[in-house]
Amino acid sequence: MHDPAAARAGNFIRHEEIPSPPRRPNQSLQPPLRSAPAYDPKSMRAENFICHEEILASLEYAERFKNDKAALRAVLNKAEDRKGIDHREAVLLLITPDKEIEAELFALARRIKQEFYGNRIVMFAPLYLSNHCLNSCVYCPYHRTNADMPRIKLGPQDIERETRALQDMGHKRLALEAGEHPKLNPIEYILEAVDIIYSVKHKNGAIRRVNVNIAATTVENYRKLRDAKIGTYILFQETYNKAGYVKLHPAGPKHDYARQTEAMDRAMEGGIDDVGLGVLFGLQDHRYELAALLMHAEHLEAAHGVGPHTVSVPRIRAADGIDPASFTSGVKDDEFARLVACIRVAAPYVGMIVSTRESKECRERVLELGVSQISGGSRTSVGGYCEPEPETELSAQFQVNDNRSLDEVVAWLMRLGHIPSFCTACYREGRTGDRFMALCKSGQILNCCHPNALMTLKEYLMDYAGPESRALGDPMIAAELTKIPSEKIRTLVAGRLKDIENGSRDFRV
Repeated sequence: MHDPAAARAGNFIRHEEIPSPPRRPNQSLQPPLRSAPAYDPKSMRAENFICHEEILASLEYAERFKNDKAALRAVLNKAEDRKGIDHREAVLLLITPDKEIEAELFALARRIKQEFYGNRIVMFAPLYLSNHCLNSCVYCPYHRTNADMPRIKLGPQDIERETRALQDMGHKRLALEAGEHPKLNPIEYILEAVDIIYSVKHKNGAIRRVNVNIAATTVENYRKLRDAKIGTYILFQETYNKAGYVKLHPAGPKHDYARQTEAMDRAMEGGIDDVGLGVLFGLQDHRYELAALLMHAEHLEAAHGVGPHTVSVPRIRAADGIDPASFTSGVKDDEFARLVACIRVAAPYVGMIVSTRESKECRERVLELGVSQISGGSRTSVGGYCEPEPETELSAQFQVNDNRSLDEVVAWLMRLGHIPSFCTACYREGRTGDRFMALCKSGQILNCCHPNALMTLKEYLMDYAGPESRALGDPMIAAELTKIPSEKIRTLVAGRLKDIENGSRDFRV
């Protein structure tokens, strides 16, 4: 039986060393796989850890064995160990036409998701600060040649108003977004925004974690972000295909492929140990992107000892002057579901994010297959939470596909059996980077995340929920309380739930 070798968690080998399955009688020899002498996951050079030749070799490998039941089952058997599979093995599962294998992949992804993340779904919202941008990304309406888009930048009072509006919805976790413009959106502006957001205490509201999704920057600036106590630093690669990347980013600072791809290494050097990767699926071949995305995760583990905290899987959406149909690599819903499942079995511990780019129906499907974080009640225009934007003045980065309010999303999740979680405890307790991963891998995270999810849901029910959410939430909390493994923590949480009913807030374990 074929057993592809591991290349995760420091156990990296060159793929040309992977043995092929034994030949069966009358089986003709296949052409040899491409060699990839430059591939080195420990290298700090983008061209080595995202090696084009290695990706082509992985695609060739997958084509060669996609109908080989023994090879496919060997990969699934390896994934059952919950220690992940490598990029080459994941692509094999992605492209096989074998529906029986697909069904087993989906079932395994569900089991792994449940084991590491349970039925918790972390809630967040994006906050767009500014759409001023110097780049010319052809898939983004912020591109500098878009003269039709009104350019907006939030001032301090605007940021405070937007924060209050998000708090009034019930959000505790934000992801800051801004176009790349060193003069109009310098790092000092981002740091000021973070400080303002953390300072706003409105009624029972408070933003407890600010994640930052801004352009690639310097080690010095990443240190400043760390000192500002941000949560996760998020940066989407958009596409890992270098030739395609250069065409999609014809001008501006983002044109530099290495600067973008090596940004996470600089962030970790700057002391940020929670980083989030992402691809904008639909720009290039999704098989290529999956291989490269997982290679990037493998690189972070090999070079820094800890992989990404999150992986985002957005698909390209319509926006001002942007037509998704003009891109020829669109990912259909069935392919998207397979992508999510492959990422989950390849990287069991990573948080996976799906935003309101996706429809209710799509999000419902992928929640089961591996997604652990979603946005709710999102506005993708600058200043859109306080004042809805006139249709004639579109500043949104993309059109939202799930327009439900946060409370509607919360009720929907509970009807599906998921616990909406507003937890930010791990970040504030210092459980980040390798410390979070150690808890996750040991299973001890259930004694942290599950109780914190219940307490933050109780806060939401008391302060923000509508009648349906309250009717669904209290019975869910009572049932889920019994599932906390530690009797000591279970008793502690039961007492704190009573304290929340009596007006206290912000408990965590």
